[in-house]
Amino acid sequence: MRLDKRAAPSALALSLAPVGAVVFTLAVSSLLVLWAGAPVGPTWGHLVRGGFGSVFAWTETLTRATPLILTGLAATAAFKARLFNIGAEGQLYAGALAAAAVGGLHGGEGFGLPVAVLFPLMVLAAAAAGALLLLGPALLKARLGVDEVVTTLLLNFIVLLGVSALLDGPMKDPAALGWPQSVALKDELSLGRLVEGARAHTGLLAAAALSIGLWALLKFTTFGFDVRALGANARAAAFAGVRVTRTLVGVALLSGALAGLAGAVEVAGRTGYVTLDMSPGYGYSGIVIAMLAGLHPLGVLAASVFVAGVLVGADSMSRAIGVPTYIADVIVAASLLSVLVAALLAQYRVRWR
Repeated sequence: MRLDKRAAPSALALSLAPVGAVVFTLAVSSLLVLWAGAPVGPTWGHLVRGGFGSVFAWTETLTRATPLILTGLAATAAFKARLFNIGAEGQLYAGALAAAAVGGLHGGEGFGLPVAVLFPLMVLAAAAAGALLLLGPALLKARLGVDEVVTTLLLNFIVLLGVSALLDGPMKDPAALGWPQSVALKDELSLGRLVEGARAHTGLLAAAALSIGLWALLKFTTFGFDVRALGANARAAAFAGVRVTRTLVGVALLSGALAGLAGAVEVAGRTGYVTLDMSPGYGYSGIVIAMLAGLHPLGVLAASVFVAGVLVGADSMSRAIGVPTYIADVIVAASLLSVLVAALLAQYRVRWR
């Protein structure tokens, strides 16, 4: 088998590629549903209604989508420059811990600082924590050629062990009855609700604004051009005058800050404090979302809502039909693989020898 690049991929093929990917995903997932002994139609119906069928379902989906947007943007920014940041999970926890440390100063009182001062400090601390965590692997790659996939992945485990030690030690809430969690933030530091009585919060609006901002940064600025040039061909970019190390460091700080903000948003918008299980893998899911979006910041919004809707709908589907919720992970993974294969076939022609 050989792949030959098409001279000019047709607009029809490019437009039909996502449709084919969706059809393939539904077919594979339906086979698994049948294998589990459940009816296909009612199963998909419960999944769609659970994720998008009511105001409550939409608020839960958007609540789940908010950190996914930020981790998806973190992966998008890094991957655009071929900086393969696999450490967004650790950066999210670092940001959450920094936000809780600043916002929960002096037993949650913040040394009496006004909210107008304490909240921005909390957000900046979260962004700085995530950014600094990715800075080391970026410098190791730029200066010594160390593989950032390995360093960022292993940093996730180091951060989680550090969080565990802090939550069982100096940052442990004495009022938590022995449960390892940080001191809770004051109510005044919580993000506002978009719908009364629901969990959707204004962090969603901030995440959407950051998505638009990242798109504009990459498309209309000199820094964005340098990032895209670095991602296309690092040697050619350096020959053309792009400062590779400086651009790589800038991308690392941006990507890590976005992942750190995801942790701050989770603490201030949903949990109110840090626990070891506050993220069900948002950092890793952000990589899937970035790839589903084709590394387009605006596409991250749609991909995040899709993935969040599947995850939320799977819980409803499992309760109603009895199908394991793990089917949601299969749907997301099959979607990613099928989109990548469909995009490949739209741009390359398969030749059989």
